Amino acid sequence: MGKSRNARRGRAAAEAVAENVDGGLAELIPDRERGRAWTLLIDGAPQSHVDLDDPAYLSFEYQRRLGHVIDLAAPPGKPVQAVHLGGGALTLARYVAATRPRSTQQVVEKDAGLVELVRRELPLDPGARIRVRSADARAGLAKVPDGWARLVVADVFSGARTPAHLTSTEFLDEVRRALAPGGIFAANLADGPPLAHLRGQIATAADRFPELALVADPAVLRGKRFGNAILVASDHPLPVAELTRRAACDPHPARVAHGRVLADFTGGAVPVTDAAAVASPAPPPSVFR
Repeated sequence: MGKSRNARRGRAAAEAVAENVDGGLAELIPDRERGRAWTLLIDGAPQSHVDLDDPAYLSFEYQRRLGHVIDLAAPPGKPVQAVHLGGGALTLARYVAATRPRSTQQVVEKDAGLVELVRRELPLDPGARIRVRSADARAGLAKVPDGWARLVVADVFSGARTPAHLTSTEFLDEVRRALAPGGIFAANLADGPPLAHLRGQIATAADRFPELALVADPAVLRGKRFGNAILVASDHPLPVAELTRRAACDPHPARVAHGRVLADFTGGAVPVTDAAAVASPAPPPSVFR
């Protein structure tokens, strides 16, 4: 693993940190508008934003939308047991700890070098009940006890693509096994025209969960541009009305598709199995310009 280029000096000036980790070049860029906030980039692709002074602040659109799901997963302030597949800067785990004190969380992040960097440069609150495990997301999920989690969040990207083995019905079988009755699964998906990957992921989730919703920018849903979409699934009815209200009130408003509209959106796509799974499409270079 490479050495930090700032050598940890002059931290009062909030210098950027760059370090080679397993997944490529990780950079922590200070947010000049917020005192102790940072953006994590991997090989130039923005991954996470975290504010150490205000971990309940979510800057990225997709993280804000996942925050809405977290808020609605249980009564306000009630502790939950959560599993995060993909760690990044541990933004969402910090968010749960800040908004739902005494929650117990497991984070599974394959990149051990990234985990070390984030722990060192962006330390967790010592009181947060967050366990971070360096392992493959699906292998780590397999170690979660049956019915343990109220919430499972999947936000896993390797080279800006979701690995194939995290897109299948067999993967969702592991998710369902780990979820308690009424628990919620939320996944950050990325796709662009013609949205074949996104449609396939909805069909795959519909094969394993009776209740689904999709939160995304209208332009992404219309296949006008590449972007993120949040897939939400459960074996119990979802809080669609409140999720719709919150998504519509965001700085960058999003639509929520569900029911017949979401079923029609799949356009005849079929569930994805391990045998047929492929990684999500790579974003076009223009996305990160």
